[in-house]
Amino acid sequence: MYDPLVHSSIEQGASYPASYWSANTSLQSLGTSLQHDINTDVVVVGAGYTGLSCAYQLAAQFSREVTVIEANNTGWGCSGRNAGFVLRGTGRLGLSQLSKKFGLDTAKLFHQEYGAGIAQVHRMIAEGNIVCEPQPPGYLKVAHTAKLGRDLPVQAEYLQRNFAYPVQYVSADQLKRDYMQNTQAFGAIRFPDCFGVNPMALAQGYASLAKQSGVVAYTGTPVLQWRQQPKGFIEVQTPSATVRCKQLIFATNGYTPKNLFPQLNNACLPVLSSVIVTQPLNAEQLEVSGLNHTQLVMDTRALKYYYRKLPDNRLLFGGRSAVHGKDATKPIYPARLLNALKACFPMLESLRYDYHWSGWVAVSYDDLPRVCEAQPNVFYSAGYCGSGVSFSTLAGLRLAQLAMGHGLPALPLYQSSLRPFPLPGFRRIGQQAFYQWGRFKDHFLS
Repeated sequence: MYDPLVHSSIEQGASYPASYWSANTSLQSLGTSLQHDINTDVVVVGAGYTGLSCAYQLAAQFSREVTVIEANNTGWGCSGRNAGFVLRGTGRLGLSQLSKKFGLDTAKLFHQEYGAGIAQVHRMIAEGNIVCEPQPPGYLKVAHTAKLGRDLPVQAEYLQRNFAYPVQYVSADQLKRDYMQNTQAFGAIRFPDCFGVNPMALAQGYASLAKQSGVVAYTGTPVLQWRQQPKGFIEVQTPSATVRCKQLIFATNGYTPKNLFPQLNNACLPVLSSVIVTQPLNAEQLEVSGLNHTQLVMDTRALKYYYRKLPDNRLLFGGRSAVHGKDATKPIYPARLLNALKACFPMLESLRYDYHWSGWVAVSYDDLPRVCEAQPNVFYSAGYCGSGVSFSTLAGLRLAQLAMGHGLPALPLYQSSLRPFPLPGFRRIGQQAFYQWGRFKDHFLS
């Protein structure tokens, strides 16, 4: 599997992974490979949520001539591999952590911005009439130990009082009665505005919107190198052509090859997240497990598990995977996820999985993403830490506004670039140590 910390260039024209999403989505090519030199106002590298949203906004709102360049195809990266969790947030810091770090007033601005992210997803779905199977809203943050469960009422009251966020505390008994017979669940907080989608269909819909607005896209066209020229334009080199542009926007996030933009690559830790999708649950399995709802679910482990019931009654279940890309397809990882699912739901012992795939998420050093101008007329957005479906969509809008010289909200997300990791060559060693600590903490200290 392509590994951005190992490979100097990304794959070209690679097939979609054999995922549930690629098997159950009508896939359309955004364009063909670039074979001739061109000039354009803006080049956007990457045809995922961020890049397509940015390109759409630049063309539709600001009448810019925009060219999207994608090494493979629409949503080939994490935009087409994720679990489809449209959450109110990004990064790894909750509102209480943001309050401690930046103060309550700034945390409230974060909360507003995160709400704008969900609203932007709804807006683009409506504008493009995107058929992406949005499910009824609701997200359960589930305590995986009794100790953590006792803290949930205080957390819910904090969010209600300080952010006017109508979350709901769900006791362990209510959780079992109304939502699931999870033997490792000790209560939850329910967030009312988050929802699930088919993420690949969402990416395809964004691509159609961009194309309708006049964006020109080339797929199967990796960027090999780029350089700023003294005359004020930027030259982008692909395998078969050179593109000259005024502005260059990187929307490659965790898939940025190590030599393409070292400033960005060194500021992200690409982390593999794996997903399995099971066989459809029959009526008896749905009844005994209690999984008759459409709520998104994520637990409180250091190495979190996340899951949801899909429209065809399959269970999607995900979590951390291999450390190195070369190990991503080893059977131990889907087996580990299936065992974790059955540890939560022993009544589903006979269940098997039909799909397994992995994707790279980009973890930032300080657990927050950035949208920034890295150097004159060169921009990027990255570091979503695995919570990027809604924020990456909004980040595309913010990138477009930034490229047009508009001011952005007064948030740390928009006031600096990503901080590089200390000793970036040792990131994987640190990741392995964190995984060991996380497993020890989840089993013995929680």
